[in-house]
Formats: sequence, C-alpha cells, structure tokens
Amino acid sequence: MAQRDASIDRNLNQNWSPETLLVHGGQLRTGFGETAEALFLTQSYVYETAEQAEARFKDEEPGFIYSRFSNPTVAMFEERMRLLEGAEACRATATGMAAVTSALLCYLKAGDHIVASRAMFGSCRYVVEELCPRFGISSTLVDGRDIEAWRKAIRPNTKAVFFETPANPTLDIVDIPAVAQLAHDVGALVFVDNVFATPLLQKPLQLGADVVLYSATKHIDGQGRCLGGVVLCSEKFLKDHLHNFLRQTGPSLSPFNAWVLLKALETFPLRVEAQCARAARIADFLADKPQVARVLYCGRPDHPQADIIRRQMSGGGQVVTFDIAGGKPAAFRFLNALRLIRISNNLGDAKSLITHPATTTHQRLSADARAEFGIGDGMLRLSVGLESVDDLIADLEYGLKAAAG
Repeated sequence: MAQRDASIDRNLNQNWSPETLLVHGGQLRTGFGETAEALFLTQSYVYETAEQAEARFKDEEPGFIYSRFSNPTVAMFEERMRLLEGAEACRATATGMAAVTSALLCYLKAGDHIVASRAMFGSCRYVVEELCPRFGISSTLVDGRDIEAWRKAIRPNTKAVFFETPANPTLDIVDIPAVAQLAHDVGALVFVDNVFATPLLQKPLQLGADVVLYSATKHIDGQGRCLGGVVLCSEKFLKDHLHNFLRQTGPSLSPFNAWVLLKALETFPLRVEAQCARAARIADFLADKPQVARVLYCGRPDHPQADIIRRQMSGGGQVVTFDIAGGKPAAFRFLNALRLIRISNNLGDAKSLITHPATTTHQRLSADARAEFGIGDGMLRLSVGLESVDDLIADLEYGLKAAAG
C-alpha cells in the first residue's frame, strides 16, 4: 500500500531466526540514528507540496497520511510481526477482537455462510453467532475436533471457516491442514485464531490457513500493559478486502501501544520458552493430585489430540486447564486460597493468572452451551508466568488443600 513509508527495511535476511527478527525486524530509523524504535505520537503528517499530498491520497507515492490509516511506529510493529509469521502482509488493530471482527466482516457479505468451531472465546462466538447473522451472514457451529462435522457443515456458499487452535479454555485442537483442504475445495478462506499457540509454536499459514489472527494483548505484550490485535494475510486479501475496511472503520492501534509491543517482541521467545517449561512441570504436578479430576495440557502425551499437536505445534504452550473435583464451591475455595497466582481473566502474562471460565470468560453462554463446550463448574484455566516454578507449585498445593475442604 502506497501510504506505507518505503524507508522501512524489507530486505532483512528472511533466513534469520525468529530471535533475530524480533530484535531487528521492521526497523525504521529517523535522521537521529536512534537504536530504540521511535515513538511517533502524531495524528497527521505534512507534505512538501500540494502535488505530493495529492499523490499520497491517490496511492501513487509512498508515505503516511493520517494515523488512523497508518503510522510509522505501528508500521514497524506490523512489519516485525509479518517477518515472524512469514506472511505477505500484516495489519495491527486496537484489540484482538477488533482483529477478528475486521478480518471476518471485511470479507463476508449477505448470503455468505461461515462454519466455526464451537470451542472458542465467548466474544468470538458472539461475532459468529449473533453479529454476523444481523448482516445476513449465516453460521454453523461444529465440534472442531471432528473432521466429518466440518465436512457435513460446509456448503457451496460457505465463504469462511473460523477456529481457535488450541481453543480457549478447553485446549481443543483443530487439524488445520484437513479443515483447510475442505474449505479450499469450495473456495472458502480459513481464518485461524492462533493466540494460545503463539507464532513461535505454530505456523497456521504453512499448514493451509489464509488469515491468522492474534490478540497482541496476550503473549506478544506478555506483561499486562496494553491492548492490541494483529491480522496476517496475503497481499491480495489486504488489497481486496482488509485495507479499505480498516481505513474507513478505524479500529486503529495506538502508536504508543505499538511501541510497547515492539519492545515486548524483543523478549518474546525467551518468555514463551520459559513459560512453556514451567507449564509442563505444573501440568505434571497437577495430574498426580487426587483433588484434580482432569488436566489438559498440549505438551502432555495424554492430551486427547496429542497426535495432531505433534504434527502442528513445536511446544505445549503456557496454558494449563484443569478440573477441580467438587465443582464450583471447591474451585472457588481453591482460587481464594492462592497467594501468588492472581485471579484474572487475562493470559500470556509474565505473572501467573488463573480464572474460572464458567463465571468469567464464558459466563454469558447458557449452562447447556457450556456443557456442550466442555466447560464444567470445576474447570480452571491457568496461564503460567515467569515466577519460580517451585513457588508456583507451592501455591497450587496450598490451593488444593483448601479445595479439599
């Protein structure tokens, strides 16, 4: 797109490792030669001549016009994410839900049909089940683990399939290549929410996806400071659908938030690696406790879809989901006894956070819908942070004693 500043270095060695790209990717330096990325807190830009202004508005000359459309700091973040994901194009949004909503609504129209996995974040389910139908876009929810369910649900007018994998909070896995093949057979695009896996542990575009979505609020920031979202796609999808939608509707990422996210990306691999190691130990610890009815972790061989995980993911992630025996009363006793792990509905943070999905992230669903989803009253979702794993296990032990009554 011509409004992007051509001085952003797009000629970095594409074979550099993610760690290197996340430190150097997308750098745009001013004449001062700063080492840290510059923060451009500006709404608009000036032009040398009236002819230059005209050329930029007609997309005939590179450069920035207005920070609702594009901004140098935001553009650096987008380029760094593009390099990490291996995508042709990237656009950032104000939140993860802005990314999901923009990606779907920029593409779908009245008469289209979307098939989605029923195991997804409550706000995503709202977009698919309630918002899209208001615009004449019909939807079908399926058990994302069942390839035959996808096959039966996809119709000639299906234009998109959407799913999270791993799903929030059940850690259900969708076979990306298999579903992508079914979708592509009818000309539909595949939209994957890759938040739980992160771009470090799973590459949906390489597995057949067309559009990949992130809440940058989670692991990409990873320190509980700001909101953000990311859409990664082809140049064609950007040109034909996403670019003008974002420009006209304005779900823009703040330049300050983009700067925070840029700095966070420099430590992204270190944080995720350390969190995965801690999560694996905690999952094993919980699996041996009589107060715990079930443990779900993508790095354990007893995950119901461990075979697909081995094919699609390079690590188990940092989320552990488990069921406390005794339902909601026992789960609440467990939560209220914790002293180190904090109760919060966020995840991917340097601080360990835990939530009770049935009464927080998925509370707006009916009890029947939660049951169908696999979310019971004893289920807890633990996002493992960077604290000492021994301290975390001691805190969990304290909570388990309280849960037992």
